[in-house]
Amino acid sequence: TNKNGLIAKISNYGAIVTELHVPDRNGRLADVVLGFENLDGYLAGHPYFGAIVGRVANRIRNAEFALEGALFGLAANDKPHHLHGGRRGWDKVVWTATTADTADGPSLELTYISRDGEEGYPGTVTARTVYTLTNDNELKVEMEATTDRTTVVNMAHHSYWNLAGHASGIILDHVLTLHADRYTPGTPMVPDGRVLPVAKTPFDFTAGKRIGQDLKAAGGNPTGYDHNFVVNGEPNRLRPVARLVDAA
Repeated sequence: TNKNGLIAKISNYGAIVTELHVPDRNGRLADVVLGFENLDGYLAGHPYFGAIVGRVANRIRNAEFALEGALFGLAANDKPHHLHGGRRGWDKVVWTATTADTADGPSLELTYISRDGEEGYPGTVTARTVYTLTNDNELKVEMEATTDRTTVVNMAHHSYWNLAGHASGIILDHVLTLHADRYTPGTPMVPDGRVLPVAKTPFDFTAGKRIGQDLKAAGGNPTGYDHNFVVNGEPNRLRPVARLVDAA
């Protein structure tokens, strides 16, 4: 809990943000992330609610990749592709947790050691995530990883957001702005190497629009957005990515 009364609840299972209570314009708190009321819900399987996903977030085509002349086979847990680290990715492991009170606000450091060969990946990786609930009312998520040999790592934080509160209904009237002029189409969403402009497509959120406006035109099964967007600006630099507004 920060000095303004905002509340973040985080589990060392999967490094999952289970609750985030923030105020609306009138100061009323609501839990704006989706999740379950108890651990059993997460153990039963879920769409990666609030977790740190790794080693590699998103899909690896045909569950294999080549690195330094060697081919590595992975679990095809999203047949025929590999998804979010495999059958037991970082969302399904217990992380080591350490709490701290910082100048910015309360924080939680979570670490996990992924051994060489885990889920088919080479190298032992030490992953670290730090959540800080700042006194400026930010939830900061900092992720890093180190390895003892060449490997692939692509961590992601995977919360689902409903700014009206998790139990308030659908989010189709939320207005989304994405600082992304291009996206990667796929088959149906696994990238196929193309990078195309979003202009004049359902994937254009550059000027901000209701999430529901072009939802059906986005296609997919289920219908919706499950694609990669290419963020504008210089790679490896911290820069604005998205803005989401609940007008109500």
